[in-house]
Amino acid sequence: MDEERVGRGYAEHLNDADLMLLSRAAGVSADADGLRRNPALVPRLLEREEMFEEFFGRQEDRPLVGVSPFLAFAVLVHHVAAELTDIRYLPDRAGPRQRVPVFDVPQLHDFLGAPWRRLFLAELLASFARVSSGRYWTKTPHGWRSRRYNELDPLRLTGLVDAVPEVERPGVYRRLGDVALFLTGIFPDYVSMYALRPFDAARLLRAAGVSRDVHDELAAAPPLTLFEHLGHRWYRQAYSLVPVASEQLEVVAEVADRFHQARRVLNHIADRYLFQAGNPWFPSPEG
Repeated sequence: MDEERVGRGYAEHLNDADLMLLSRAAGVSADADGLRRNPALVPRLLEREEMFEEFFGRQEDRPLVGVSPFLAFAVLVHHVAAELTDIRYLPDRAGPRQRVPVFDVPQLHDFLGAPWRRLFLAELLASFARVSSGRYWTKTPHGWRSRRYNELDPLRLTGLVDAVPEVERPGVYRRLGDVALFLTGIFPDYVSMYALRPFDAARLLRAAGVSRDVHDELAAAPPLTLFEHLGHRWYRQAYSLVPVASEQLEVVAEVADRFHQARRVLNHIADRYLFQAGNPWFPSPEG
């Protein structure tokens, strides 16, 4: 995935007002049409420090008004990619509200070194700025029943796996992986206190295609460990079930294998920036 295609991926999520804001904040003389004709310029503008200062540098004077969630998250992800070059360690969760320093920043910096993985994280965050919920119908021994689902509730969302046609299952598994990464990345303390009943843990593990031989071991693991494993498996299933993987799904497979690093990057973004800005985008999973 070359620079132009990555830039096109960003431009697809940005409207003309976003692109004008981007060019104005970066101090370049390019209109929206010009940026769309030269999409490789978009990620170069996103990584400029002026962009971060424009959107996040003076929050008390200039709140994030008129900035689309995707643009804000893309700027944040690029800023953190540069910021990690000057950081020696980052805290990680050892339990509910317990943190220890971990010296894995070089691995996190390497994760963000790939342009398509930066795009992936920006897309992931923006996709949860508005959470979907609804109902679907499923056949039971007692006839057809209506079930509710909510994107922030993986237990309910797993019900869609058997309810949708086979061709749509990769999309459900992809979204389950997204939910696991989003919750462990943005709301890790909530996940750490998310006590699953053995029956519910077994249900999630079955939905992830985990061997029964390790069900008991994983069900007894700390919730963050369990959900990291589930997220890895769900992303892998999304990738393995399609006959021909797109470039986007190739990235999903990469993130599956580096799920822990993706989660750690999101923890840093949430702790240092999102919640200090008052978290105007995400509702709490606690409702």
